[in-house]
Amino acid sequence: MAAVDSMTEDWLVRLTEDLPDQSRSTCLSLVNWLLGESPDRLNTLTGSDLEIAQRAIEYRYRILQQRYWDVSPEEGYQRLIKRLSSLFLIRSKIKTWISLSRDRRRSVVDVIQEVIQEMMRSDRHLAQQLKWIATCTRNSRLRNLLMLASIEEYCLRPIRNQPLIIYRFVNYLRRSQKGGMTQVPTGELIRLVSDEISAGDGEDSLSLLDVEAWNQYQETQTELEQQSLRHQVKTSFANYLSRNLDDTAARWLELHLKGLSQEQIAQALDMPVQQVYRLREKISYHAIRIFALREQPAMVLGWLKTSLQEHNFGLTPAQWEQFWPSLSTEEQAILTAYKDGQPTEELARRLGLKNRQIQAQWVQIYLQAQELRTQGGDG
Repeated sequence: MAAVDSMTEDWLVRLTEDLPDQSRSTCLSLVNWLLGESPDRLNTLTGSDLEIAQRAIEYRYRILQQRYWDVSPEEGYQRLIKRLSSLFLIRSKIKTWISLSRDRRRSVVDVIQEVIQEMMRSDRHLAQQLKWIATCTRNSRLRNLLMLASIEEYCLRPIRNQPLIIYRFVNYLRRSQKGGMTQVPTGELIRLVSDEISAGDGEDSLSLLDVEAWNQYQETQTELEQQSLRHQVKTSFANYLSRNLDDTAARWLELHLKGLSQEQIAQALDMPVQQVYRLREKISYHAIRIFALREQPAMVLGWLKTSLQEHNFGLTPAQWEQFWPSLSTEEQAILTAYKDGQPTEELARRLGLKNRQIQAQWVQIYLQAQELRTQGGDG
């Protein structure tokens, strides 16, 4: 079977499981978007090139699922702007530009929005993406969400170790110098400035950002994002329980999340309370050791803020310094590979282990980290 056909079938199965409420036509639209405008190119790839392409598709799907799926286009747009505004490099450069500009009332968010709008007007790649997305689906809401995910992926593409949006901002800066800049430094490194430029003390001080308002906005968006992730985790885990245990387990989860005690759940399910306790233990085992760490680690650990890549398992720097030397050389190799996104099969070959042995060790390492984290919290 050709690579593109195999990948299409695999993604259809996965999307059907991840998004059980969506129609087959929606899943097909998503697959078309994920594989790209020229999917036949995948048939020409082999070995590491094909693995890179597969990881890129997985990355694109993760952006859509974690940040834009099942939200309104308006909220999705706010999430996009927040994501791009949070990048240190672009934020620092924009603050420098604001400090040298005539219009110092603008915020980082304002400038990011202007850069994105200009890219939508003049960037050939994004224009082509718009056309491609229009052929993938006629659903305007879905088109908007796919476009937002495509913009984020495009803006974060690494070009000479910097995200592409840095270069788009420089282009924007050059075109804006007549209207918004008193002087554009050329041939020099852009100097970094603090959040506040002051000609003296007291009332002459000018804040470049309303820090309190920005913090409130970020907190609100973070809370909304957490609520969305919680809903995704709940729905996905309920579907997992129905598939791998039974509908009673999914019903237990629903009642448990409503705050009912085990005795109340036993009454609702018309089951002996001891049987409900056993069911709880079984579900807890599946939740942690299988669903969270093997089935959907990116989604669940991202929601819990205990992912390896972004949160170091939720450990503080001091805890991590204590945790890392406690691992064996083999365990350190596993963590390094997971952090770098290396395929499990490649890691297993290198260590002379089977895939399930790698996964089992990964689960134990995570649980050890959470035990240390809990001890730190108790202290």
